[in-house]
Amino acid sequence: MKKDYLLLLVVALAAFALPMILPGDYYVEVFLFMGINILVALGLSLLMGYAGQISLGHAGFYGMGAYISGALSAHLGWPVPLAALMALVATALVAGLIGWPTLRLKGHYLAMATLGLGIILYILFVQLRSITGGASGLAGIQPVHIGGFYLDTPRRYCYLVWALVILSFLFSINLVRSRTGLALRALHYSEVAASTLGIDVAKYKLQVFVFSCVLAALGGILYAHYITFISPETFGFMYSIKLVVMIVLGGMYSLWGALLGGAFLSLLPEFLHRLEDFEVMVNGLILLMILIFLPGGLVGLLQKIGEKIRGHS
Repeated sequence: MKKDYLLLLVVALAAFALPMILPGDYYVEVFLFMGINILVALGLSLLMGYAGQISLGHAGFYGMGAYISGALSAHLGWPVPLAALMALVATALVAGLIGWPTLRLKGHYLAMATLGLGIILYILFVQLRSITGGASGLAGIQPVHIGGFYLDTPRRYCYLVWALVILSFLFSINLVRSRTGLALRALHYSEVAASTLGIDVAKYKLQVFVFSCVLAALGGILYAHYITFISPETFGFMYSIKLVVMIVLGGMYSLWGALLGGAFLSLLPEFLHRLEDFEVMVNGLILLMILIFLPGGLVGLLQKIGEKIRGHS
């Protein structure tokens, strides 16, 4: 729909303008990490919202991208683009090998399998000390640079992050409008019905799973080369849960739910940090109320507001 491309253009313009007008580096960094969260959530939105496949282990692939790219640049001195490309390829291969048997499971069994996968990857991040630095973390990761031009400030790096977010959204919009997108919707509602229509259910489930994991790895790469230091805690189970909450909160059945949910959960702690000991409780209460009273997520709320406005006009 043309509306999606128009919205994406508005997002692109906002992403270009905000780093220049935000008052300080701290707020630019918040916007930068928001973009990374949205990028990872976008892949999970395709997997859960369109293909109907549950994943509770996406933090593992987020960490895989970060550690592979970070280790290649820190230990072997690989250029960042080459290290990032290798990390994406390795993640795609691992996701394909793991996804082929795992995606044969359904419902709670699939959720438990992906949960176990995320935990296994987390354990590897901790135990492979010679590569990952173990619990102490991996330092010495190279920052992104083009020749002598380093993207070593929040504003410079923010443009790289959001450029990749916009490109990923553009690709995803075209994907869901294609025959592949129609196939994903079909298998979401009924895999049996989809297979009777000649849709190769296993192939499409595996393809969207791999693409979703690659987007998670890309987010990890961006995170690692900005911070230049990573530790396993960042890629634990709670981040996987946070990603699921993002897309449910934003609206699972729309790509824009990933953007709204990612933006909301990235900004919410900035408003609640003054509550100190009550921050976690208020955070949970706000999310609970939204999930109860807005089953369609923030996207559903905006659609209802739009319908009322059109009804009164």
